[in-house]
Amino acid sequence: MSLTKETVLDAVSRVALPGGGNAVGRKLIHALAVDSGIVRFVLEGADQSELEQARPALEQAVNALAGVKSLSIVIPSGPPKGMGAPKAPQIGGHPKKQSGPLPVPGVKHVIAVASGKGGVGKSTVATNLAVAMARAGKSVGLLDADIHGPSIPKMMGVSKRPASPDGQTIIPLRAHGVTLMSIGFMLKEDEAVIWRGPMLMGALQQMLGQVKWDEYGPLDVLVIDLPPGTGDVQLSLCQKTELDGALIVSTPQDVALIDARKAIDMFARLKAPVLGLIENMSTYICPQCGHEAHLFGNGGVEAEATRLGAPFLGSLPLNLEVRLAGDGGTPIAAQDTPVAAPYHALAAGVIAAHLA
Repeated sequence: MSLTKETVLDAVSRVALPGGGNAVGRKLIHALAVDSGIVRFVLEGADQSELEQARPALEQAVNALAGVKSLSIVIPSGPPKGMGAPKAPQIGGHPKKQSGPLPVPGVKHVIAVASGKGGVGKSTVATNLAVAMARAGKSVGLLDADIHGPSIPKMMGVSKRPASPDGQTIIPLRAHGVTLMSIGFMLKEDEAVIWRGPMLMGALQQMLGQVKWDEYGPLDVLVIDLPPGTGDVQLSLCQKTELDGALIVSTPQDVALIDARKAIDMFARLKAPVLGLIENMSTYICPQCGHEAHLFGNGGVEAEATRLGAPFLGSLPLNLEVRLAGDGGTPIAAQDTPVAAPYHALAAGVIAAHLA
């Protein structure tokens, strides 16, 4: 096979970048020249540290091609030529008028993870579901729509601020194989968001429409971690976005199920399908003696799913390792352990239902 631009691009496209995707798909290869075995190109358009980290693998891939005599990969310092310093994206403001629900560009399926009540582990479920689906081979995004209480940055171990090439388009971040966006990336760790409904709705609209969700390739599914309750964010999502449906997370006890029923009723009124119910903190197994205890009851969510005729997607345990993994920024679903197995089973069920 002769050495051409096409063979060079094919070799480069097979190298996975640290931030996800490849240099060809992310349009990072510029001024490619191939002449008598001499290959030259400019690598730019992403964070310089990521490009430098990727350089050795790219050099190895190209030098392995037959006919390559020399290779020069130039990584310019600073922002790409003519663009100036990147502008910081701004989140917030009143929503723009919209005629009806719109698809999220670059996303095949959109699934909301919801709960009627706070404290039932909804964000833990959303985070681990996203990571588990990514480990199962799906291209997954995770949007933290809990604007007043964002927890995805902590649970995914990411604190970097997203970039924007023009002050409008927002480049999402990546961690554990998942494409990420959260208002928490734009704030100091202890900074509060004190916004009324219109600002919340505007922020959600921006994070769905201005984030370049397909920056690292088209997404099979976008998981949206909603705030608890039945408020402005949920209403805006159902009215403005083509939503495949919602997964409802609840603990088994009556006080949580009461509010879960309200969330289910809300989605029914907004004509958004309830895709299934998940019982979280279903059981606790003592790590010392192996005794199994049902601290919050057991089976309440499955019984509710049966009553409603909705799918029951499984029970998840109350486990110290899950909490420690989330606090440490590496979700338990990133591992292949018995503790992670229920989350992988949940992801397999969602994928089997053709929702990802």
